[in-house]
Amino acid sequence: MLRRPIYLLLVLILAGCSESQTRDSIITRRIPKDLSGVRGFNYTPANVEGFPRHHIDCWISYDKALIEHDLDLAKRLNLNQARVFVPYQVYIEDKEGFPNKLLHFVRACHERGIGVMPVVGYARQWTQDTSLRPQAREWAKFLVETLSDEPGLAFWDVMNEPDWPTTPKERVQRECDYAKYMADVFHELDPKTPVTIGMAFVDGMEELADHVDVLQFHDYMQNRAQIRDNIARAKQFAARVGKPLINGEIGCVARANPYDITLQEHMNAGVGWYIWELMIVRKGWGTVHGVFYEDGTVRDPAIAAAILGFFRNRGRNILPTVPDREGWITKVVTNGNKWIEQTDASWNEGLDLAETAAHLLEAAELVPMREPPTRQVDLMRQGQPDLPALRDLLMEYIEILKPYMKTEQ
Repeated sequence: MLRRPIYLLLVLILAGCSESQTRDSIITRRIPKDLSGVRGFNYTPANVEGFPRHHIDCWISYDKALIEHDLDLAKRLNLNQARVFVPYQVYIEDKEGFPNKLLHFVRACHERGIGVMPVVGYARQWTQDTSLRPQAREWAKFLVETLSDEPGLAFWDVMNEPDWPTTPKERVQRECDYAKYMADVFHELDPKTPVTIGMAFVDGMEELADHVDVLQFHDYMQNRAQIRDNIARAKQFAARVGKPLINGEIGCVARANPYDITLQEHMNAGVGWYIWELMIVRKGWGTVHGVFYEDGTVRDPAIAAAILGFFRNRGRNILPTVPDREGWITKVVTNGNKWIEQTDASWNEGLDLAETAAHLLEAAELVPMREPPTRQVDLMRQGQPDLPALRDLLMEYIEILKPYMKTEQ
């Protein structure tokens, strides 16, 4: 169980803070020297509206009980940091209710040993028209006045990925100029909380390094060599400029960036991280991201295991399973074929054979788990008897199992 002192060590690291003097030379900014212990997650509730309203709906339809349920799931995985998007549009739509929602979230996180890094949203026109920047400053002032005294506030992430997409260059330059401006504003308004910018690439992180207290890059690379190269470059630069480092976004099924691979590389390298994301958001990125469904079940237990530091053996010394060691594959194949041939086959007997086959397939990892065999059997148990469909399913399972039958018992 993660203890609060450990959380405070990660967020504040009071004993090792590099005390950056503010302009008034009175209050010191809490800048940790080492963030390798950060185990974070990006957060959006699973039931929010679809893109592009998902981050907005997180706050407009804020549900305290739901939030606390999700944070309890994060605590079970010993996660200690939350990165949450805070759109300006919520300030427009719910200015009066917004502060209490922000405070509840940060305090609920703090109670569970989880620090919070708000990602500050903005109005698109602010990056295009500098005369509108007083509006951005007013927005920043609202956030600082609401949260800066909260012990659960870890960092301000003043803009997400101003360097993405990479073209046109003029747009990237405008976005980066705005990010620099906001970093300066938050430094001025909040003399205590470290400032970061969630850069999409290491190059962007380096370019804006002078404007942040904590360096941040994101990584969705497709192989270990690329992941390691980005980590190495980021660490070397961080050491050179003497600033702590985090990776604010990792893990995506659709980008060939498996959670267990990228988490293992970041843990081995001693770089703190935030997965994208805690929940499987059905109308957002849930088809390619996320650990938990709403009810606390998971799509892929390997992700939860990796977060806890347990990884699949991919080395030379693996010990392949022998699923027919005690003859159960042979029994299922033999008895299953007999059942299939019966004209008066028992529905329940067929289901039991299919379930046993499904357990063998899953336990010995003989099939992909995108559609778990046990789920297929469970759905049949819950429905009306359909012998032809059950025969087809059992035949499918038998054909997969047959190559694993032992020739000698």
